[in-house]
Amino acid sequence: MPIQAENDVIAQFIDALWMEDGLSDNTLSAYRTDIVMFDKWLGNTALIEVERSQVLDYLAYQSTLGKSVRSVARLLSTLKRFYQYHLRENHIEVSPCELVDAPKLGKPLPKSLTEEEVDRLLAAPDKSDLGLRDRAMLELLYATGVRVTELVALELTQVNQNQGVIRVMGKGSKERLVPLGEAAQSCLEQYLLESRPSLAKGQQCRQVFITRRGTGMSRQAFWYAIKRYARQAEIASAISPHTLRHAFATHLLNHGADLRVVQLLLGHTDLSTTQIYTHVANERLKNLHSEHHPRG
Repeated sequence: MPIQAENDVIAQFIDALWMEDGLSDNTLSAYRTDIVMFDKWLGNTALIEVERSQVLDYLAYQSTLGKSVRSVARLLSTLKRFYQYHLRENHIEVSPCELVDAPKLGKPLPKSLTEEEVDRLLAAPDKSDLGLRDRAMLELLYATGVRVTELVALELTQVNQNQGVIRVMGKGSKERLVPLGEAAQSCLEQYLLESRPSLAKGQQCRQVFITRRGTGMSRQAFWYAIKRYARQAEIASAISPHTLRHAFATHLLNHGADLRVVQLLLGHTDLSTTQIYTHVANERLKNLHSEHHPRG
């Protein structure tokens, strides 16, 4: 097809996008660029004469160039919309993208910390009232894997020091019991005995973790605190309270915990949500193979 005719085919599609969806100039330009790139790759084949095999070959070619799965999926989405338009306008009889499935994007891998980095982070707070509070919060976050919203909302009545567990109210008001572990329980007891009464200044607050004004800690306040301690601990990667939740799951699996146990501790309703952490068990699996396999 002559170049002008190809340009007309593309222009019709872009005009339709603008009229139907009112897309911005930048978005329309991105659509145009994707189609023009495909047109150039096709060579002598006209856009409206493309077959399914050519679409598949083009997507495979893009992958060989190092394009991410997300980028390839976006290209396919553009092509599907382009051919849906021309199918609707009766310019083609069948869309070449009709039976082409988008590549699976998968879930992003959670960011975590090494055990050595966690040790440095937990050692960062000083022995002041606020330092003892922050150390207890960090220890609890790492020892229990609770969400930061669950941590700051934790009330005194939800802590059972005799049994060494906390009662957590998770998403959907679902309750679960989570063990503290010796280190976290020790830090929590020290904070409750030595630091919290001083911070409370006689005020009554149901939340376990409070500010110097005697009011409950907020997620934002703890987020700033953990950033500060990460800098002190010389941890280069950007971290948040959620990073310690990921570290909790990662390190449990690396030390042989069952995935369903981790699911219960994290408060995940569906095991598939927890399975994102299975990639972190590679190191443990390699060690097990090396230790027990005759040719390891």
